[in-house]
Amino acid sequence: MAPSYAGQPPSNGACTPTGNGKVFGKLHTSMVESKFLSHPEDLGVVAVGFSGGQCKPGVDAAPKALIEAGLLTQLRDELGYNLHGHDTVHNYTDLMPASDPDYRNMKQPRAVSAVTRRIAEQTYSHAKEGRLVLTLGGDHSIAIGTIGGTAKAIRERLGREMAVIWVDAHADINTPETSGSGNIHGMPVSFLTGLANEDKEEFFGWLKDENRINKRKLVYIGLRDVDPGEKRILRENGIRAFSMFDIDRYGIGKVMEMALGHIGADTPIHLSFDVDALDPMWAPSTGTPVRGGLTLREGDYICECVHETGSLVAVDLVEVNPSLAEPESMGAQETVRAGCSLVRCALGESLL
Repeated sequence: MAPSYAGQPPSNGACTPTGNGKVFGKLHTSMVESKFLSHPEDLGVVAVGFSGGQCKPGVDAAPKALIEAGLLTQLRDELGYNLHGHDTVHNYTDLMPASDPDYRNMKQPRAVSAVTRRIAEQTYSHAKEGRLVLTLGGDHSIAIGTIGGTAKAIRERLGREMAVIWVDAHADINTPETSGSGNIHGMPVSFLTGLANEDKEEFFGWLKDENRINKRKLVYIGLRDVDPGEKRILRENGIRAFSMFDIDRYGIGKVMEMALGHIGADTPIHLSFDVDALDPMWAPSTGTPVRGGLTLREGDYICECVHETGSLVAVDLVEVNPSLAEPESMGAQETVRAGCSLVRCALGESLL
């Protein structure tokens, strides 16, 4: 039986049997028809309590905080999703190595590689069934697994490449050699695009072509803190990126029009949203806040636009860290609320 959330009684199941023995899902409240999901009413949830891609503790507590704030209850009872895999927050303690020295400048490489490989298996298991996949992180290193798993499933199920919209203050496209910190949460896009490669299985050698994404189908939104090496990588590879300068110049509506136009209407979309894309006014409780970011309304608009395409196949929400706000402030609560809002908008909540 599924657990109860935020004081709500447990559901007795989202499906109701009919007289002829068939089972029908609850009516989804969104008016948007999915282009690529065979079961759009089903939501595969992967709650990832992992912080090993960076050095600040606390981000592993984010899934529990989001669930206790009522997010999954809202998705089930208000938006009408049938939830799968939502009864466990995974902490992956069984995968932690006894020793994990730096390798190629990467910190905790064995742990992050093992965990993201498991996450790839988890997201793949949902995506191959034609469900939309929601991953609650966790730091952004987990996207190596979330995107790797869904990309593989989309290739197998539809014979298509998957696009990624990466909403973040940071590009996270450092290679191990260009990274100044060695924290792997700043490297996932380089591994997913093949800009960073590794043959050894324990150091991301498990990533194959089927797990990777095409650089031409990658779009950034909200960048404002990009390392020099990353700027060079973006320019040399012609990767489409919209910084806060672009959002100021054109407005979020035009930016989304250009971003989605670049991807094309016939491409499944994986939305990976780092809460630090929002200005710290709206999401202060995150590991690497940068002033001058998106408003919450702009973040919600991005998610609403992606939902409206009907092309969404997966969503990540990462880098909520409830432990980093001042104890006397409401920062942690506000950041969790912002995260819940972003997910609800991506999954079909609308103003009218």
